[in-house]
Amino acid sequence: MKKVLFLCTGNACRSQMAEGILRDMVGDRFQVFSAGTHPMRVHPAGIKVMAEWGIDISLHTSDLVDDYLGAGMDIVITVCDNANQLCPTFPGDVERIHWSIVDPFVNWSDEDYL
Repeated sequence: MKKVLFLCTGNACRSQMAEGILRDMVGDRFQVFSAGTHPMRVHPAGIKVMAEWGIDISLHTSDLVDDYLGAGMDIVITVCDNANQLCPTFPGDVERIHWSIVDPFVNWSDEDYL
């Protein structure tokens, strides 16, 4: 079974949402994870938006990328430029993909979305 890791800086929004969307799309055909180079809490607005799409990420946690270095990832997708620059080298034959996605909540407070 393929293992996919979405990586961003805070593991608060973009990577969490990508994890939730891919899990919803592929079910148990892939193992899907997300992590951050400097993890923070999962952004409440991301949880709310995903719930509106029928995808529950409310139990997701923000994890450190180092926790996945020995996990045998097949695909690592960085979803922000900072994470792409800081992404460590994963052992093995890992496909690296980069998506430059601007943080959708960078200028918003929790109150703006709740």
